Amino acid sequence: MSRFTGYSCAVALMLVAAPFAAYAQGGYLVGTWAASPVSAPAGSAGKVDETLREIVHVSLGAKQFMYVRLSNEFGVEPLTIGAATVALRTSADQIGAPVAVTFGGNPGVVIPPGKMVESDSVSFAFPAMSDLAVSLFIPAQPLTMVTQHGFANTTNYVAPGNQVTATSLADAKTNASWRYLKGVEIGTSVENDIVCLGDSITDGSKSTKDANLRWPDLLAARLLANPATALLGVLNEGIGGNRILHDVTGPSALSRFERDVLGHQHAHYLVILEGINDIGHAADPDPAKRYDIVSAADLIAGYQYLVARAHAHGMKVIGATLTPYVGAKYASPQGEAIRSALNAWIRTTKDLDGVIDFDKATRDPANPSKFLPAYDSGDDLHPNDAGMKAMAGAIDLKLFEK
Repeated sequence: MSRFTGYSCAVALMLVAAPFAAYAQGGYLVGTWAASPVSAPAGSAGKVDETLREIVHVSLGAKQFMYVRLSNEFGVEPLTIGAATVALRTSADQIGAPVAVTFGGNPGVVIPPGKMVESDSVSFAFPAMSDLAVSLFIPAQPLTMVTQHGFANTTNYVAPGNQVTATSLADAKTNASWRYLKGVEIGTSVENDIVCLGDSITDGSKSTKDANLRWPDLLAARLLANPATALLGVLNEGIGGNRILHDVTGPSALSRFERDVLGHQHAHYLVILEGINDIGHAADPDPAKRYDIVSAADLIAGYQYLVARAHAHGMKVIGATLTPYVGAKYASPQGEAIRSALNAWIRTTKDLDGVIDFDKATRDPANPSKFLPAYDSGDDLHPNDAGMKAMAGAIDLKLFEK
């Protein structure tokens, strides 16, 4: 069964309002991995035939069926996907036996500008917390802008020609982004996912590359080890530099909420960790660098809007306090006052269904406006691996137990 949010000149595709509806084999289609795309200049993309091999670390395993979601949301021209496969990654760009991914029964698809497409059901099983390799053959074509998640913090690969069925790529180079790949879904009898909406801290900036030590990854591992939450998937919808109220690095949380949160129809939980970039740019210590001025009240209003929209769709919303940032390049006393006010609201409001106190988990008790030195990546803004572990460890799993 195919589900599409686009149409193709080569293949007739169905537009659907609810791409995550119960799937034909019985049960639900839920996410096991996701990324938030943004726009980027095409550069060399599309100049020659090439294969993208993109590595994703899934949260849930698939017993029978899976689906791949691709995006040309920010493209100016139609995007042609010539062929696609999925496989378990063994090491680097090497994979096990590849399985073909089709679209409306065809090996490829043309995705119009501004659209996403979901593959046919793929008969492929894989374990939870495994690495999948999604390989896409992109024929040479005129491209102005590409849709990608620019900071994968995972080594991906690009190789000449059509090598989607190769177990080891020839003449491969590394690539830092997840290009065109929006999500991986599985068929399951349980309709539960946790969406983590955030900025670079959720995206895993400063955590060790290729180690899957982002706090959502570590949360997924904890959930899997707990029988009461073992069937919950975790979807990382973080974008480095993202803000609640203004579009700069990718669409703002307000702008992308429909796509990155409500687009996961069977997600029951939302964790929000956003706002430090709104604060930093509005209260930069250099007056010449201040822009998009916001107050704590503005940010709280933004949160309330997101919470209300999520509640209207039956989701439980967990607010996460903002981690310390004093010492960061854009930190200031004014900004710290806004952060403290927003955190106080998160801790006390009745609007939220629960709270994760990341601030308390990562701050230095002797200097609460700064990271504990053992958790600081060195920029006073992003946690290191130990800090990510402390954040994941501070999450009460009972928040996600029915």
